[in-house]
Amino acid sequence: MNLNELANKAAKSSKSSKKLFNQLKKYKPKQLDDVFEALHDDVFSQTDCLSCANCCKTISPIFTQRDIERLAQHFKIRPAVFVDRYLHIDEDQDYVLNITPCPFLGSDNYCSVYENRPIACREYPHTNRKKMVQILDLTLKNTYTCPAVYTIVEDLKKSIPAK
Repeated sequence: MNLNELANKAAKSSKSSKKLFNQLKKYKPKQLDDVFEALHDDVFSQTDCLSCANCCKTISPIFTQRDIERLAQHFKIRPAVFVDRYLHIDEDQDYVLNITPCPFLGSDNYCSVYENRPIACREYPHTNRKKMVQILDLTLKNTYTCPAVYTIVEDLKKSIPAK
């Protein structure tokens, strides 16, 4: 999918996605998790994230204290130095990157700190996690960034009849 078109497509389908997600909140959590996981597995069996890396180019993960410590150790610097160099606290009081694209993203879309990347990066786009009902708003937001999430949500619309 063309990344320039992704935001437009996500915006056009936002209303129907929100309607679907309101309906999904009534599902049993395990049932919803199973549906998302199956779609996630199907879509990501056909997805090459290295050809895109839009998440790394446009949004920042949240950095936990453990992430900061692990990356500081990777760079052989103190955690405070890592924070001063790369992070700031956002409006939600979370540590996020100072800049986008991610400073650890190479021109080949490979992550230079892949083995030590933040937990948010490890779990992105969060479409195969437990308790999906808790992050439906985030999933909707991610349709604007990740072509795979957009596809998962559109496939979900086809598999769950609208009420």
